[in-house]
Amino acid sequence: MLDEIREKIGEEVEQLAHELNILIPGRIEKAVELGDLRENAEYKSALERQQFVQIRIGQLTHRLSELSKIDVDAMPLDRVGFGSRVELHDLALDEVSNITIVAGDFMDLDGEQVSMASPIGQGLLGARKGQEVTIELPVGERYFKVLDLVTLPEQLEVGKE
Repeated sequence: MLDEIREKIGEEVEQLAHELNILIPGRIEKAVELGDLRENAEYKSALERQQFVQIRIGQLTHRLSELSKIDVDAMPLDRVGFGSRVELHDLALDEVSNITIVAGDFMDLDGEQVSMASPIGQGLLGARKGQEVTIELPVGERYFKVLDLVTLPEQLEVGKE
C-alpha cells in the first residue's frame, strides 16, 4: 500500500513538474507577446496556475516525506491503523462491509477505502477484532462491530521469520 501511494504521488509530481517547467512558461511567453500585461487575462491566468502548481508540488513533496517516516515495524499487530483491512458489521443496518483505512490523499470510495481523517476512520483507529465501536456521523451515532482485522504489518508479513 505504501508503494502504491508513493507511486501515485510521484506520478502527480512528475506531471506537475512537466507543466511547471514546460507548459506554463510557454503560456506566459505567448501571453507576454499579446502586449499590455496589466489587462492581460491570459498572463494573469498563467501566473496563477504557476503559483498553484508550485504549492501543490510542495504539498506532495511534504506528503512523500511523511510517508517515508512510517515505521511498519512499530505499528500494532492487533489494532486498526493506517493500511488496515477491516470487516465491519453495521449493527443498526445489519450489513457487513470491508474497508481499508487509507491516508486522505489516496481515498477511493468505490474501492471500499476510508480515510483515517474521516469520522469512520477516526472512530475505528485503535479498535481490535471483536470490539464494538460507536461512531458519531453527520446522521447521528452508529454502532459497528469489528468482525475481522488484517493490519498493514500482517499484510506485509513484518516480523515473520
